[in-house]
Amino acid sequence: MAFGEAVSGFERYLRAERGLSAHTVRAYVGDVVSLLDRLGRSGAEALDAVDLGALRGWLAGLREAGASRTTLARRAAAARAFTGWANRSGLLATDPGRRLAAPKAERRLPTVLRPDQAADVMAASASGAVEEDPVALRDHAVVELLYASGVRVSELCGMDVDDVDLDRRVVRVLGKGGRERVVPYGQPAERALRAWLARGRSALVTPGSPAALFLGARGGRLDPRAARRVVREAVAAVPGAGRMGPHGLRHSAATHLLEGGADLRSVQELLGHATLATTQLYTHVTVDRLKAIHDRAHPRS
Repeated sequence: MAFGEAVSGFERYLRAERGLSAHTVRAYVGDVVSLLDRLGRSGAEALDAVDLGALRGWLAGLREAGASRTTLARRAAAARAFTGWANRSGLLATDPGRRLAAPKAERRLPTVLRPDQAADVMAASASGAVEEDPVALRDHAVVELLYASGVRVSELCGMDVDDVDLDRRVVRVLGKGGRERVVPYGQPAERALRAWLARGRSALVTPGSPAALFLGARGGRLDPRAARRVVREAVAAVPGAGRMGPHGLRHSAATHLLEGGADLRSVQELLGHATLATTQLYTHVTVDRLKAIHDRAHPRS
C-alpha cells in the first residue's frame, strides 16, 4: 500500500474507532506523515520499510534536532498507534512499535491562579458585560463557565444550548473518546449564562446558526481560538496573573477544588480524566502552595 493510502486509512481509524479529538487526530497524523516522509527520502516506497530500526532512527533524528522529551513521547505514541493499526489491518506482518521505547513525557506542575486572582479575572471579564454588548456578555459567560466547571475549551465550544440545564445548574459535556459526563457550575456562572442566553445570543444568532451554546460574532459556532483569546485578555487585565489560557483556568479550578476539601475521585469525574493518575498531578500543586504559604507565614519556617 502507498504511504498516502496508509495515512488516510489510519486517520479514518483514529476518527471512527478511537474517537480521538480532532486536535489529537491532527497531531498523530502529522507525526506519521513525518515518519513516512523520512522513509520516503531514504528511498523506501513500501510500508514494510517501517521496522524497529526505522522508528528508532526517526526518533533519534528528532532528538538531534532538539525535540523535547514530551514531543518525543507523543511522536512515539503516534508511531505505536500507527504500526499497531497497520499490523491488525494486514499491512505489516509484525508490529515493530511494540518494541519501541521512548522517554517519558515531562510532568510539569501546571501554573494556577490564586483564588483572589481568579476572582479578579472573573471581574475583569464582567466589566464589558455591563454595557450589555452581546460579545461582552458571551465572553463573560465563557470565562465564568470555564473556571466554574473546569471543562476543556474544545468541550465548551462543542456544547449546544440543550446541553445546559439552568435550573439544576449542570452542563452535559462530551469529552475525549466520546465519553459523556455531567458537570455542575455555580451561581456566578449561572447568572452569566442567563444574561448571555437572554440578551446576548439572541443578538448574534442568524437563520443559519447552529444550536451551539456559544456563537461567534458572525453567528457560527464559537471557535476555540477565539475562546482562548477571550481568556488570555481577561487574565492579562489582572496584575501579576501572568499569561494563561483556558487550560490554566481548568488547572486553577481543579487546584481550588482540592484546596477546598474536594476528594480526588470527585475531581477526576468533574474533569473527565480517564485515570486517577492524571488528576493526582494537582495534589502536587496544592502541596507546593501550602509549603509556600508555610514558608511565608510560619515563624519557624
